[in-house]
Amino acid sequence: MKSFTYQRVTTALDAAKAADKTPGSKFIAGGTNLLDLMKLQIEKPAHLIDISKTGLNKIELNTDGGLRIGAMVNNTDLASHNVVRRDYGLLARALLSGASGQLRNKATTSGNLLQRTRCPYFYDTNQLCNKRVPGSGCAAIAGFSRQLAIIGSSDHCIATHPSDMAVAMRALDATVETVNVRGEHRKIPIADLYLLPGSTPHLENTLQPGEIITSVLLPPPIGGKQIYQKIRDRASYAFATISVGAIIYPDGSGKLALGGVAAKPWRIEQAEALLPKGSKLVTERLLAGARPTGENQYKIMLVERTIESVIQQAKR
Repeated sequence: MKSFTYQRVTTALDAAKAADKTPGSKFIAGGTNLLDLMKLQIEKPAHLIDISKTGLNKIELNTDGGLRIGAMVNNTDLASHNVVRRDYGLLARALLSGASGQLRNKATTSGNLLQRTRCPYFYDTNQLCNKRVPGSGCAAIAGFSRQLAIIGSSDHCIATHPSDMAVAMRALDATVETVNVRGEHRKIPIADLYLLPGSTPHLENTLQPGEIITSVLLPPPIGGKQIYQKIRDRASYAFATISVGAIIYPDGSGKLALGGVAAKPWRIEQAEALLPKGSKLVTERLLAGARPTGENQYKIMLVERTIESVIQQAKR
């Protein structure tokens, strides 16, 4: 691990100012992803800004009946919160499927949303990776790609986004609140937070340099039967091969987001209108334009079967 300087701040604005003052800074809270990447020298920050004491660890009801989740709320507290369990069960289920209890105790809301891909070629510094070294190439495309993206990918990257929580947040139409160095606040629909790789896969989200997430807003409870189904190679704390986060209503309509298939939670609202007509038509619309490799072609059928399973669960 390379040497770095360290600073603890007590407000989000101070964090943004510190990042602006020292180029090459990284924010750290739970550190469950960043520290691993630093040990491998994938991330090499010159300066770490500790945001764990910024007071952004509250879960509060909004005046509109929705929920405001502080960026520093850990995954354990969020999954066990009585309002989340009652009104946003999809989110609680996604969190509980995502990691061990020890990791959930440390991992934060904003850190979970912004965690980096688990593509093996990103983690292996002997391999070519445009996310890690822009312009170097993508060894995954001609390599072992069974777990990687089938849609939204490019000739420069086929990595997937690893977050279970982000899939639930996308289905729930969450909004991310931020602040920048000038004290300006911004609300970003989670649909607009993540970027597809295109020719710049190292650019993963729409946050500006130094801009920091302060909270995540959930809309008022939307009812429906909320289901999170995750398919993985082993039952214990593995990243999703594919996952489906769904909210299904009695008439068969609903909302649907996929994980494990793209560089961001994958949702096509037009496909949701087809839910009453069955999983095949939904899948065809959701994955229109898919570009699977020979090794992950199976994910298309797996998506269809998992959506069908979710539809049947909602009828029980």
